[in-house]
Amino acid sequence: MNVYLRRGREQRVLGGHPWVFRSDIEREEGAADGLPVRVLTAAGRFLAMAVYNPRSQISLRVLSRRDEPIDAAFIRGRVHRALDYRRRFADLNSCRLIFAESDGLPAVIADKFGEVIVLQILCLGMERFKGDIVDALVQELSPRGVYERNDVPVRELEGLSQQTGLLWGEVPSRVEMQENGVRFLVDVKEGQKTGFFLDQKENRAAIAPFVPGMRVLDCFTHTGSFALHAARYGAAEVTGVDISEHACACALENARLNGVEDRVRFECANAFDFLRAQQTAKAHYDVVILDPPAFTKTRSAVEGALRGYKEINLRGMKLTRDGGYFVTCSCSQHVTPDLFRGMLLEAQKDAHVQLRQIEWRTQGRDHPILLASPETQYLKCGIFQVFK
Repeated sequence: MNVYLRRGREQRVLGGHPWVFRSDIEREEGAADGLPVRVLTAAGRFLAMAVYNPRSQISLRVLSRRDEPIDAAFIRGRVHRALDYRRRFADLNSCRLIFAESDGLPAVIADKFGEVIVLQILCLGMERFKGDIVDALVQELSPRGVYERNDVPVRELEGLSQQTGLLWGEVPSRVEMQENGVRFLVDVKEGQKTGFFLDQKENRAAIAPFVPGMRVLDCFTHTGSFALHAARYGAAEVTGVDISEHACACALENARLNGVEDRVRFECANAFDFLRAQQTAKAHYDVVILDPPAFTKTRSAVEGALRGYKEINLRGMKLTRDGGYFVTCSCSQHVTPDLFRGMLLEAQKDAHVQLRQIEWRTQGRDHPILLASPETQYLKCGIFQVFK
């Protein structure tokens, strides 16, 4: 089964990018939806093995640069390679085990919380290998259970239904996990995405030098991740803000789990409104942390997203005392690091402050970045000192 690209369209693949768009394809010979195919130039030169779905805008997702069988043994090898990398540095009980294209398993996400693995498969071609992926993970890690969180609308663009459920073993509704020594209860069946955002793990640890004895504000706290890290690292007082009552209730439960409820409080509020009200009240904090959800999932909405980022960052800077610390993040893939930096420059100008960069960070090492694929780098995290 072969798919031929249009003349000149092979450069993306030759450069190492793992996607081929529908518009790049000239013709196919014997290719079936969701099955592996050989990707060839217009002249018939082999380029890669990929899974094929003509219904998707990303019609080809590269699996290998070698002309080799794509079968259960291949999947086992890819899973082993992903885990071998993480065993060198990560706590596999709070870790992204598989990060899609970056691990040579396109559109496959696997997160481990304690003894439970949560799996997402977002393209048709890899859905066909779901059983092989589960078998490989079980063989490598012997988890208590594997749970499917394929309740993601993007699957419908691939011709797949949304679904959740048990894939192997047994999985409780909530799983206890430790991240950097902080205990969390993770709702793997109903929580956002796979239940917890692991990509900020190393960034949360990076705040340790800046929070002891400090008064800390953590906006968009979700289930208390940055807030509880601040408390663990010795903050005197922490306020976490989130619009979700359920998230705040979970965050409070996590605070009790860690025995820091006397120093951490959570307020259910719209963070935009909260920041505005705090600025009006002339409140100040020693440390302000902003970790909002993605403000855009499309390129067309980037301009509006940047306005939203500028508003919260300007107010966050003003709420940070002179000499205090400001931590700001964006997980919007379409807001590039350069765009995010540009927004921060505008915000600091309008806030009449000076930002001194301490660290400029990205997602954790268990979310590795392909140099040839900018899409695999999405998280920006800046740690600054604020001078007024």
